[in-house]
Amino acid sequence: MNQHALIIGATGIVGRNLAEHLQSRGGWSISGLSRGRTPAPAGVESITTDLTSALSVADALKDRAFSHVFFTAWSRQASEAENIRVNGAMVSNVLDALAPSGAIRHAALVTGLKHYLGPFEAYAKGSVPMTPFREEQGRQPVDNFYYEQEDRLFDAARRHGFGWSVHRPHTIIGYAVGNAMNMGVTLAVYATLCKATGEPFVFPGSAAQWNGLTDMTDARLLARHLEWASTTPQARDEAFNVVNGDVFRWKWMWEQIAAYFGIEPAPFDGETRPLENRMNHAAKTWEAIATRHDLVEKDIGKLVSWWHTDADLGRPMEVLTDMSKSRRAGFLDYQSTPDAFFDLFGRLKTERIIPG
Repeated sequence: MNQHALIIGATGIVGRNLAEHLQSRGGWSISGLSRGRTPAPAGVESITTDLTSALSVADALKDRAFSHVFFTAWSRQASEAENIRVNGAMVSNVLDALAPSGAIRHAALVTGLKHYLGPFEAYAKGSVPMTPFREEQGRQPVDNFYYEQEDRLFDAARRHGFGWSVHRPHTIIGYAVGNAMNMGVTLAVYATLCKATGEPFVFPGSAAQWNGLTDMTDARLLARHLEWASTTPQARDEAFNVVNGDVFRWKWMWEQIAAYFGIEPAPFDGETRPLENRMNHAAKTWEAIATRHDLVEKDIGKLVSWWHTDADLGRPMEVLTDMSKSRRAGFLDYQSTPDAFFDLFGRLKTERIIPG
């Protein structure tokens, strides 16, 4: 059957990789819905709208039909109450405009491990579930826009009879520029700055993250997981964790990243040193590096997300994910996390985001 995907957030780290994956598979027509601030990937039809406006979305999607809808974007707000209001409405606005036609066969929602940890303003407060996180552990007793998005999705699916899936990745590694939650690009820029200036490559996070086991999610694996769940009957109407399948400790991974860039990792003394507090001078330094190496982006603010990398690496507890539910349902893909970082760094060089 003809499959026409609508990707909400096709220019972001998840949406871009999903679009590239579906294109490589064949049999998919792909459209992207966004504000239009960033060009859509090649071969993706761009539909421009204000996702927070029901009228704008309805007008942009009038007389359109899509077999699959993928929600891969969110809008960061000043409080969790506003996150709930704005991001919940984005899901409803799209589904209210499209679902009555009866064309949707499946809608997929990408959230994350804050389903278990709680939102940023209540991060890991209260009783965090035992690791590794499992889907049956359910929701935390705190306000969380992920829950609101899920509820809007579930309600629309019940009313209109389409299938759904929820995908909960850990920190995502993948190619995207201008993304608010992109540790891989942030660490590449940080390592490049340290190499150019001679400043020490200091781990910015907590002792718990330095010493504990953790895992991550390659955006390419997540893209395969999204297609699998949206086209596999046994994955219909289910929520899944999705990670690469290996585990590591940052005390080891930090050395691997440093070696890739030809720098020495600074010894970790147990103190958390957030990047956001230490990178105040970085904008001018990066502009000089970008000019010297003829890089495509001189504005460091369009590349890094110091705050998000600090939040992930500063966690005071172990964060580890169980993938058994996906494995039992038939998704057996694996991705080496070091290779995910190195593949990303190589592409950043090819695209002249960082020096070659």
